[in-house]
Amino acid sequence: MDIKKIKIEVPEGVNLICGHAHFIKTAEDLYETMINSSAQIKFGIAFCEASSACLVRSEGNDTDLVEMAQKHAFEVGAGHFFVVCMKNAFPINVLGSIKACPEVVNIFCATANPVEILIVEDDQGRGVLGVIDGYAPKGIEDERARKERYDFLRTIGYKL
Repeated sequence: MDIKKIKIEVPEGVNLICGHAHFIKTAEDLYETMINSSAQIKFGIAFCEASSACLVRSEGNDTDLVEMAQKHAFEVGAGHFFVVCMKNAFPINVLGSIKACPEVVNIFCATANPVEILIVEDDQGRGVLGVIDGYAPKGIEDERARKERYDFLRTIGYKL
């Protein structure tokens, strides 16, 4: 059994959601979830089928994001792993709906940070152990940093 780390670089302006699901119709159901969330959202979805043909299944409404999702899913290669690459929205806009999707078992991360997917591999296949999302803390928030956080949330429209 080997433990490996798969790096996923997230381009500027892209957010990704990685998770675990359980059925071949995951890609189509996640497509419906995403497309119903916002008229402006652009996304690509890829899902690693874990039986039968064992293909990376994909859907989306943006060719570049679909290709990005396919690449990441294939590199991770863990059974029933899925990745959503998205623009023009934040994970917070879709996470509730994604979690409510009947095929979704678990969400590993939702981020715009660089991500490292920790996998275990044996003769049968691969499984996700966890993720490293971004970087370790550099300190504790002070009043200036708190004000910056408040201002940022208002600038992007999440607080009044």
